Amino acid sequence: KMFISSNHTINKFVLLGLAESPDVQLLLFGVFLLIYVFTLLGNVGMMTLVRTDPHLHNTPMYFFLHHLSFTDACYSTVIMPNMLVSFISRNKNISFAGCVTQLYSFVFFGIVECYLLAIMAYDRYAAVCSPLRYVVVLPRTVCIWLVSTSYLLGFLYAAIYTSCTFGGPFCNSNVINHFFCDIGPLLKLSCSDRFLREKVIFAFISLNGISTSGIILISYLYILSAILRMHSVQSRSKAFNTCASHLMVISLFYGTGFFMYLQPSTSHNGLDKVAAVFYTLVTPLLNPIIYSLRNREVKEAFMKHMK
Repeated sequence: KMFISSNHTINKFVLLGLAESPDVQLLLFGVFLLIYVFTLLGNVGMMTLVRTDPHLHNTPMYFFLHHLSFTDACYSTVIMPNMLVSFISRNKNISFAGCVTQLYSFVFFGIVECYLLAIMAYDRYAAVCSPLRYVVVLPRTVCIWLVSTSYLLGFLYAAIYTSCTFGGPFCNSNVINHFFCDIGPLLKLSCSDRFLREKVIFAFISLNGISTSGIILISYLYILSAILRMHSVQSRSKAFNTCASHLMVISLFYGTGFFMYLQPSTSHNGLDKVAAVFYTLVTPLLNPIIYSLRNREVKEAFMKHMK
């Protein structure tokens, strides 16, 4: 469906991107191509390792990591290829249908990522604080149910956000001041009263963000409490470093996400693009490094397969 403004139909949008200078665009193309390649290598490599190693495949933590890697690979792919093409072709157009699809897919994988991060925080809490009950607390059926619920919630919330964003006519301008079709920049182009739609989006983002980040925060507080009770200084230091790296990436993802979405569309400015780069492109690159490649079991499985 296309939305009609005062005197014409909008059938495409123009994404301004990150820079206008051809030289800067060429430099950005090289940088983001490297980020995308390493993102795919890290996440697809992690998925392959978990699928092929029986020990990793049957452990709840790596079952969740497999789905996080899948989500990150898709999350990055929703945005990156189109942006890379625009850098070298100078064609910044995206069709109306393409914009709807990109927004829906981006929100879907973003919501799934939030719930997977919360599930993984609870998984770590169960493993550290109740190691003897770990297998009982998280059997395979519960793991499958938790992941399936994450995808279902992503599907439902993405439909709500997308329908609210495209739920009214757009003004004469079809220029989006961003590098992908996102909620805030699109709402700024809306002609109709967007107050109610913004409130619905704000309410659901608050619900998702506060509930999942709350689970993560509480889980890691319990984990840190258990770490402080450890007798071995070496074990305590190693566990603390692991938790700190997890929390660093989670804080980057949630901090930039909250900055972007928990403000009215009229308040958005040039910092939005910088924030968006972190939660859309940097965190999918860092997740396999922080959660997987620094893990002893993953390293052992990787070396075994290399041999």
